[in-house]
Amino acid sequence: MTLYIDGDAFPNLLKAIVLRAVEKRKIPTLIVANKRVSIGRSPLVKLEVVEEGADKADDRIVELAEPGDLVITADIPLADRLIAKGVEALDHRGTLYTSDNIKQLLAMRNLMEEIRSTGEMTSGPKPFTQKDAHAFASAFNAFLCRR
Repeated sequence: MTLYIDGDAFPNLLKAIVLRAVEKRKIPTLIVANKRVSIGRSPLVKLEVVEEGADKADDRIVELAEPGDLVITADIPLADRLIAKGVEALDHRGTLYTSDNIKQLLAMRNLMEEIRSTGEMTSGPKPFTQKDAHAFASAFNAFLCRR
């Protein structure tokens, strides 16, 4: 298994959690982003900086990831593309994207985007908290234990 991290919006609270798991389980990890991002120093963690542009990092992750890999991302359209390819994806708040939930999540995301495009003010995503980091850590650990 290779772990891929969509690094463009990776929460700082998750960096130590992921690095500990990578080191403990010896998981090859690739962070893909359009700028320099680090989760800490480890020979198991590599960074690939892609050119600026919409979906460049997403496209690269989809190109590289294979069934059996895990991608950490909050990007629902990216998760949809990965699920279609048979790759598992986990969001920053601990939700494992699956074929059972991805279409509903994508539809809700698209609806909210459409509402915002009409000028309607929405609250946006709630701030990322320590509780969210704990939920992620639990889901990430559960995923790794099934491996």
